[in-house]
Amino acid sequence: MRAGGRFVGLMMMVTAGVLTAPSNPASGDASEAPAGNVPAAVITAGTGHTCAILDGGTVKCWGSNASGELGLGDTSVRGDGPAEMGSALSDVDLGTGRIATAITAGNAYSCALLDNGTVKCWGNGTSGRLGQGSTDALGDLLGEMGDNLPAIALGTGRTATAITAGGGHTCALLDNGTVKCWGNGTSGRLGQGSTDALGDLLGEMGDNLPAIALGTGRTATAITAGETHTCALLDNGAVKCWGNGGAGRLGQGNTNDLGDGPNEMGDNLPAIDFGTGRTATAITAGTSHTCALLDNGTVKCWGQGSNGVLGQGNTDSLGDVSGEMGNNLPAIDLGNGRTATSITAGSSHTCALLDNATTKCWGQGS
Repeated sequence: MRAGGRFVGLMMMVTAGVLTAPSNPASGDASEAPAGNVPAAVITAGTGHTCAILDGGTVKCWGSNASGELGLGDTSVRGDGPAEMGSALSDVDLGTGRIATAITAGNAYSCALLDNGTVKCWGNGTSGRLGQGSTDALGDLLGEMGDNLPAIALGTGRTATAITAGGGHTCALLDNGTVKCWGNGTSGRLGQGSTDALGDLLGEMGDNLPAIALGTGRTATAITAGETHTCALLDNGAVKCWGNGGAGRLGQGNTNDLGDGPNEMGDNLPAIDFGTGRTATAITAGTSHTCALLDNGTVKCWGQGSNGVLGQGNTDSLGDVSGEMGNNLPAIDLGNGRTATSITAGSSHTCALLDNATTKCWGQGS
């Protein structure tokens, strides 16, 4: 997703014939909402590599591989030369009898949600983003994948229903509606009231990793990780974001970081104001901006506006000063009578799948 400040694509979903009708909430990124209904094909893009779930649940990855992010037991690049793709490209070994239901790619690492609700991550282990109690890379040497790659400890009896990878942190939506994040904690992106990394030392995962406080009685239905911030779609259609507040990406009318100090999460973390009566059905986070698909099919984006990524016909940031959110934040013009059914945010561009099955994208065109 990111290299040198650039963020390339965030878990965009491609459906090559959906096996069953999609479940609510409406689709954001493929791995960020519960994966009960598995598309026939899902694709995700990281910093310099790409992974896809094939229709049988197997995973193939190609592109950069300096840290083993392709999960093939080496650091050789795939897809840049002849005879490296198709049947010549090996499946990622997820373990005996295991298949993937969701996939996400971050900065030089990849994670898969498996059919038994466990999560496995491989590639660059910096800051504990692989959730193994160390900073070691995994998947770059023979014998590290498959049954030898431990599933991430999510807590006693807990399984995952969705996953998302950011610049150096990873989050899982669990079966009880709670959210846990690990990896780089800079700016409070892990939502623990500190900037500490988690998952880089033994004893920090499993029951020792606290679920994020989302507010009294609140649970999450979808999650998304940007480069240095995280957002959750809650069971009441509200959205809460925490981490790096630069350029207003948290939608709070300021540029303050949230989740890096005490008493900033839970009931103290305001939900984002989408306008009178409006709730969200999907969310997606880019490097420095965030977007929500609302209950009326409109899309609103806030944060850094460079390259027109917010779709407002200018490069202004939004959500960084008071009075820019809620009814004052215009919905993006998708065309006469058009609404959106799915959204995804990249580094400095955004795309929406519309109700007539067309796609529109805006932002940086390079």
